[in-house]
Amino acid sequence: MAATRARAQQPAMPVVGFVSGMSSSASERQAAAFLKGLSETGYLEGQNVAVEYHWLNGQYDQLPITYG
Repeated sequence: MAATRARAQQPAMPVVGFVSGMSSSASERQAAAFLKGLSETGYLEGQNVAVEYHWLNGQYDQLPITYG
């Protein structure tokens, strides 16, 4: 029970988003640079920050619907 209480009191992990107009494979370099920038400021994916990836695959008309 004490372990459950300790976990519940930990602050929530921050979540950041990476949105690309391209496909995931076409955005590999940009995503890697994004993660590098996060790590340079002390954020490591899965350790102290969660990253949500969204790939538009050229369907820019979906942007306002998805993120509006």
